[in-house]
Amino acid sequence: MLRIGVVGAGHLGKIHIKLLLELKEEYELVGFYDLDDLASKAVEEQFNIKRYQKLEELIETVDCIDIVTPTVTHFEIANLCLKKSKHVFIEKPVTQTIDEAKILQELAREANVKVQVGHVERFNPAFQQAIPYLKNPMFIETHRLAQFNPRGTDVPVVLDLMIHDIDIILSVIKSGIKRVSSSGVAVVSDTPDITNARIEFDNGCVANLTASRISMKNMRKSRFFQKDAYISVDFLTKQLEVVRMENLEGEPGPYDLIFDLGDNKPSKKIYFDKPDIAESNAIKEELRSFYFAVKFNTPLIVSLEDGFKALDVAQIILDKLTLST
Repeated sequence: MLRIGVVGAGHLGKIHIKLLLELKEEYELVGFYDLDDLASKAVEEQFNIKRYQKLEELIETVDCIDIVTPTVTHFEIANLCLKKSKHVFIEKPVTQTIDEAKILQELAREANVKVQVGHVERFNPAFQQAIPYLKNPMFIETHRLAQFNPRGTDVPVVLDLMIHDIDIILSVIKSGIKRVSSSGVAVVSDTPDITNARIEFDNGCVANLTASRISMKNMRKSRFFQKDAYISVDFLTKQLEVVRMENLEGEPGPYDLIFDLGDNKPSKKIYFDKPDIAESNAIKEELRSFYFAVKFNTPLIVSLEDGFKALDVAQIILDKLTLST
């Protein structure tokens, strides 16, 4: 069992606290720290856990820290934890700047501790089920659309929403990036609220990403196109659809769907798969995976390096946006 403390008692912080309390075999939740007296009092009453008045005291008391605060505070808090050789779970985006992320990487190496970044969609059961089907996709299209919520406007929509899909794509496409282009519009806030980006990889794969926080409805869907297959992952409804084509062997059945390519090429038989997805809580699963990484030295599913790479690409997209205005 690991002794853990939570920093941040906002909306997401309360979710983490609730789930850590449920993970009784993995964690002992020692307490939490938050500057907001009103929010802290509500958490104390709801969960009956200790509020620490000083962050340093909480850090000294635990094995690891779960940082669930606004992005602008991530570096300062993680910096304190790593200098005390504490394992760290840190929400995405890992930091506000690339330079801050580089410093955390060096500190983590020096302290020889685990740092996991909260790119929660890696643990979405629909994506987990899709991984075996993903074999060298060459075109990817993602849409992450959300209704407006002032809670996320402290960072551009690229860092708030699109970074989820950036991380997913980088986890699938193991290739360097050749070119990035982007465009966006600030509609209701001071930074772009809707953005489209195109990432071209050295291996020829192209990813087209759209993120919006001013949509009328929510959508979190990614489509992967590869040789003889199309894979659609719905992160919101946790559904997976796979369309596969294989060379037709023998005579087709009366209900088989056949794709005739002509020119004496072999016909293709089309298969539609909609695998059953086991229900799971992605945040709970990422916290559980962090426990195993710390306790048994297993590889991190979303490492600090992964968080850095996603932030790096997000920053390139933001730089391109700046140049296009």
